Amino acid sequence: MASMTATERPVTVHAATADLAGTLTRPDRCSGLVIFAHGSGSSRFSSRNRFVADQLVEAGLATLLFDLLTTEEDQRDGSNDPLRFDIPLLSQRLEGAIHWALQQPELERMPVGLFGASTGAAAAINAAVACSDHVAALVSRGGRPDLAFNALPAVVCPTLFIVGGADLDVLELNTWAAAHLQARHHLEVVPGATHLFAEPGALQRAAELARDWFLDNLTPSAQPD
Repeated sequence: MASMTATERPVTVHAATADLAGTLTRPDRCSGLVIFAHGSGSSRFSSRNRFVADQLVEAGLATLLFDLLTTEEDQRDGSNDPLRFDIPLLSQRLEGAIHWALQQPELERMPVGLFGASTGAAAAINAAVACSDHVAALVSRGGRPDLAFNALPAVVCPTLFIVGGADLDVLELNTWAAAHLQARHHLEVVPGATHLFAEPGALQRAAELARDWFLDNLTPSAQPD
């Protein structure tokens, strides 16, 4: 695949009642936008999500990585801050980020995908339901879909669960969640991978799976008339 030229710039995402720091990367030839929802304790600087985002950009997809908490909230109590686990709040902010992105001139007509990691996957599921007219695809990596269990039957976009084969508890939760989805979905197990996909080749495989899912569902040919 030829190298993709892209423009990266810092942005301020106006989401609900908060202004959140983010990074928007847009390839010159762009077929869709993927918005990331990080897990608790993580941020737009997550090395794992940035690795995945780089693969998506190289494939011609714009990416928006942003902090779900403000700087003040993030510093308040560190990793013990209950806001990090406030799924309704994080979902609301992700919904706000979707609407913010679609108001940007360079993004307004793009199909949107959501990529959620760990607890961020629960926020992504809720936002996919609340913004079902805009969200065309959803990917969860090592996610906690059980934290959005009420929303699972209402998801309508194609959904991919990526789970490490050695992440047994999360694998069980994702298997349960997949059984409650009515939308088209798939559960992909990366053999030998643990929760952070730190094993050689594991994160690369997860990135390839996410890339292919988004390309199949966000390109113009995949959109309904």
